[in-house]
Amino acid sequence: MPRCERAWIGGGVLLATWFWSTAGSAQEPVQAWRHVPAAFHVHSMLSTGSDSFEALATQARASGIEAIFLTDNFLLRYEYGLFPLRGLIRRTVELPSVLNVGVDRYLAQIREAGFRHPDVILIPGVEVVPHYYWTGSIFGKDLTMHDAQKNVLVLGLPRADDYGRMPAMGNYASYEYGLPTAIGLSPILLIPPGIWLVNRRVERKIRVGWTFMVVRERRMAPGISLLALAGLLLVNNYPFGAARYDPYRDDAGWRPHQDLIDYVRERGGLTVWSMPEARDFNRYDYGRLGMVTVKTDPYPEGIIKTSGYTGFGAVYEDTVTVTDPGGVWDTALMAYLEGHRDSPPWGIGEVAYHRADSAGKRLDNVETVLWVKERTPAALLEAIAKGRMYARERRKDYGLVLNEFSVTSGETGQSRISGETLEAPANAPFHVRVEVSSTDGRHRPVLVQVIRSGLVMSATTETTPFSVQLRDVVPQSAGGYFRLLIGSGDHRIVSNPIFVRRRANLAGVLP
Repeated sequence: MPRCERAWIGGGVLLATWFWSTAGSAQEPVQAWRHVPAAFHVHSMLSTGSDSFEALATQARASGIEAIFLTDNFLLRYEYGLFPLRGLIRRTVELPSVLNVGVDRYLAQIREAGFRHPDVILIPGVEVVPHYYWTGSIFGKDLTMHDAQKNVLVLGLPRADDYGRMPAMGNYASYEYGLPTAIGLSPILLIPPGIWLVNRRVERKIRVGWTFMVVRERRMAPGISLLALAGLLLVNNYPFGAARYDPYRDDAGWRPHQDLIDYVRERGGLTVWSMPEARDFNRYDYGRLGMVTVKTDPYPEGIIKTSGYTGFGAVYEDTVTVTDPGGVWDTALMAYLEGHRDSPPWGIGEVAYHRADSAGKRLDNVETVLWVKERTPAALLEAIAKGRMYARERRKDYGLVLNEFSVTSGETGQSRISGETLEAPANAPFHVRVEVSSTDGRHRPVLVQVIRSGLVMSATTETTPFSVQLRDVVPQSAGGYFRLLIGSGDHRIVSNPIFVRRRANLAGVLP
């Protein structure tokens, strides 16, 4: 029996009664949640974007976006050095980044822009490269840099110092010191003998006629050579520490990314896997040195291989399969239900905005719509952390709106939305409600898939505006969840799950 199906069967009842009602059911929302459309994963001109904070806020206001989650590049410093003097004979490519601007200055400019544009909430964050590595060689003309785009978005760190010390490639503040420092500074030991050799006078006899003359002279070449060697080695070894993971080895696996996730989590921040199925491939011609390849393969398995992060890019302008029924996301959600993960991963919409272009790139192409009680930065970050949101892709003409997605107990009337859990006794009835419209108010056919614990329970085409309802019972097993896939292509919605769990009775005995 499939894993997802086993998790939902209870008391011999797989599914109770389903019933559907089309547009016209004018029920009030189950809770007074406010919908806040947000642009998530946005770059400014301080890193690889082209717009100022003011320009972004102005564009957001015109597009109906109420919040921007800024994720400027934390550090873009890429190096390749030749063995054995990798620090001395090397090529470094560095692009504008937050660390170069200064974390304090970056945060201060965001605060100032927020004061000038109070109608758009600006939330600071960064995009981090935890690790990249090289294979091949220049001499073999097959040099390749891997994983420079296997990135993690970081939000909500309370202090500037927490950003500055993040474990990231090229961030000297995160390097390991101690033994690597001692080894790096060891060429200092060559300086005293070098100075001694420079100052040392050697006696030699010179024959002058019928006698000899003793001449004392300095032979400085050995001493100068030793001092030069010490200087070269010190320059090569700077900054006298070591990156946690060697960029010239390919055995780090997921450890650098997990280290970053753990670091941010310990300090109260949020981490999001950025566009796990996007592919990056470029080749650069260096003439006689051959082609240098820069590539990052899709990494959807990171959703399962790592833990403790907040979410992942579930909607962006590229191919996404991890949200397919029974796919990687459902595997991670079931692992959470079965107690193998301490938190579920949430799906987030990534606009990955750098600049507007003639091809139709806009700040509102992909939105993350948050459900909050109050419109504050803290409330928005809490909504991200708890999964109270859905992701949508849209275009300028219209977008779909998930007006309601809730699960309501038939016994108590308690309701839950995305990211929340409804607890009730086994076999207790509950109702699932979905309500969708379009931003332009027109009647549009939309594919609606209701997914229950990884299985497609229904796939129908409805016409906006519409509402869908279903009735089910709490399973005997540990529990399950519902999530939605609505629409397709450039007009789609991916919801976060609502969990349903069996609750123990007052005596502590499971009914």
